[in-house]
Amino acid sequence: MKTVDFISLGCSKNLVDSEQLMGLFKTHGFRVTHDSENPQGEIVVVNTCGFIADAKEESINTILEQVQRKAEGRLERLYVMGCLSERYLADLEAEIPEVDGWFGKFNYRELLKSLTLSASPIGEGRRCLTTPSHYAYLKISEGCDRHCAYCAIPLITGHHQSRPMEEILDEVRWMVSQGVKELQVIAQELTYYGIDLYGEQRIAQLIEEMAHIDGVEWIRLHYAYPTHFPWELLRVIRDNDNVCKYLDVALQHISDNMLSRMRRHITKQETLDFIERLRREVPGICLRTTLMVGFPGETEEDFQELLDFTRWARFERMGAFAYSEEEGTYAAEHYEDDVPAEVKERRLSKLMRVQQNISAEIEEAKVGQTFKVIIDRKEGEYYVGRTEFCSPEVDPEVLIHRQDDDLHIGQFYQVLVTDSEEFDLYGEITE
Repeated sequence: MKTVDFISLGCSKNLVDSEQLMGLFKTHGFRVTHDSENPQGEIVVVNTCGFIADAKEESINTILEQVQRKAEGRLERLYVMGCLSERYLADLEAEIPEVDGWFGKFNYRELLKSLTLSASPIGEGRRCLTTPSHYAYLKISEGCDRHCAYCAIPLITGHHQSRPMEEILDEVRWMVSQGVKELQVIAQELTYYGIDLYGEQRIAQLIEEMAHIDGVEWIRLHYAYPTHFPWELLRVIRDNDNVCKYLDVALQHISDNMLSRMRRHITKQETLDFIERLRREVPGICLRTTLMVGFPGETEEDFQELLDFTRWARFERMGAFAYSEEEGTYAAEHYEDDVPAEVKERRLSKLMRVQQNISAEIEEAKVGQTFKVIIDRKEGEYYVGRTEFCSPEVDPEVLIHRQDDDLHIGQFYQVLVTDSEEFDLYGEITE
């Protein structure tokens, strides 16, 4: 029985693709491992990211590390799939001929044929889940039709393609049968779900039907878009106890100058109204967003508007990054990257300091309150868990001192918050 080691880079959507292919390898009798610190298999598959410069560099370096292992006789075959090879296939084939096969974002099942195996059709052979057994990522669509000026994703993934609703619900039922209790619903743009298949936005219906499946205890929504937002979704979030009061919606900026140049199709006032309506219709909702500094043409006045907006909005969760020019995008072809690197870094640091203070205040306000918490793992002298307001790997966690070993990974407990730090909470079991 040969072993295939998978190395997944980039986002959780990539991880789902790796899990799909791992499942197909298992149906052919292979042993599979994922992100092993010391790969020992005869075959390595690197699933790459091609989103921004840092991610591309990480992907290239990872491939070259495996090329070196192959040269040393420590693996037999090396395959590459994912966004980087989808976008730069010809260049990569010429530059790194030691790779035995290059596959893109959508044809990775063809990799099996290079090993004289059958490339099973979609739906035949279940995913091999790599996350802890109590949660999993659920990808409901591919691609994006938004075409923001800075974003290369549509160049890589193409037009938005929704998965049929019954196919998604069938996968949810299967995951529940495997012990999954918590679903992270992901897409490049989940609010667009259904338009291509049903002629209208169906995300609210999908999430409501998902919420009615026995065994689904938490559903969390990632990667929404503010323009043409499906307001019915807020009712679904508000009225279903197992739909987390959590929404991940990237806003990028607030000044009308930047929003226009970014081609976001929304104004500052519309953004402010959007946030107010979210908080009004779903009291206590946790908002996660992503903001960008240093986009071409960003002035000090634009940046100050962004700082003021961040202080006003008080996002429970916020990530930020500095603009990096991506070839083929509207911004790369029409704008000069005119904000110096040192200015970008200064603005990014200042923005994150503002958010750090906001996060500290928000977390401190939870001291003395009791929350439903799921336990993810043991780490040192603590059990580590999350509330419904925290997504795995990217959000704050709850640390519970291990006074004894009677807590169970993947189980829910009522936890009294006793202390806080800037991004984490400390608590004790109340029942």
